[in-house]
Amino acid sequence: MDLIARISNQFEQSSRLTAELTELLSLPIADAASMIVDALLREQKILVCGTGGAAALSQYLVTLLLNRFELERPGLAAISLCSDSTALTAIANENHFEHIFSKQIAALGMEGDVLLAFCNHGTCPSTIGAIRSAQEQGLRIIAFTGGDGGGVVELLEEQDLHIGIPHDNAARIMESFLLSLHCLCDAIDSLLLGVNE
Repeated sequence: MDLIARISNQFEQSSRLTAELTELLSLPIADAASMIVDALLREQKILVCGTGGAAALSQYLVTLLLNRFELERPGLAAISLCSDSTALTAIANENHFEHIFSKQIAALGMEGDVLLAFCNHGTCPSTIGAIRSAQEQGLRIIAFTGGDGGGVVELLEEQDLHIGIPHDNAARIMESFLLSLHCLCDAIDSLLLGVNE
């Protein structure tokens, strides 16, 4: 396969998956937006975590919430648990890597807050630890996973939400996460600002 064909194939794979996800994810993303808006209107906050590329998505989502997506609005209370390199490395050094998020949630999370966790294949120990800590603190959980959702899905309770990308390719999963985040931010703004278009 020549280079042009390989690149074309990437676009085709991505567009096929996006089309398949439209029906699968629209309702859970709408439900996630409602959960987040409900928490924010009760003066709760959103905690966000993920590792690797998902950490970058976590920081990006928090930026969109704190600043703005497409419409001007007041900033929304959101914290990325991936951003404080001093805290992350201190926790990892002293308590093992799987506690990098759970210790922060134990310190910062309050009942009624929402944890939004990204995990490409549902098996990341630090994300699983974050979900367990969030459950102990009384947070509601929105989990974004790829593949079959792994151990993350097994931990979720009835009040939690799962936004799953049933695919095994990391690039396709991350692309789908990003599109889902844009849909989520648009839905949040629509609920908060009464946008109907």
